[in-house]
Amino acid sequence: MDREQIKTELKGIFAEVFATPEIEITDDLNAEKVDRWDSLTHLNMISEVESFYSIKFKLKELIGMKNVGDMIDLIISKKA
Repeated sequence: MDREQIKTELKGIFAEVFATPEIEITDDLNAEKVDRWDSLTHLNMISEVESFYSIKFKLKELIGMKNVGDMIDLIISKKA
């Protein structure tokens, strides 16, 4: 599983959760860069990502996650 594959998969998840089909997934993407990214959509997005990849993020990991790049790194480490 590589970063580009994960970015492509996340694009579908993010487009649905944030109702923004044109969203571009970059390593530095965060809540400040997406208009519809609030606390509720954040929880929905995390839930959808966990479900899609059959993983669970620990609270400590969620707190440390600053952007999509951090999320991708965690997904890679959990799927290795």
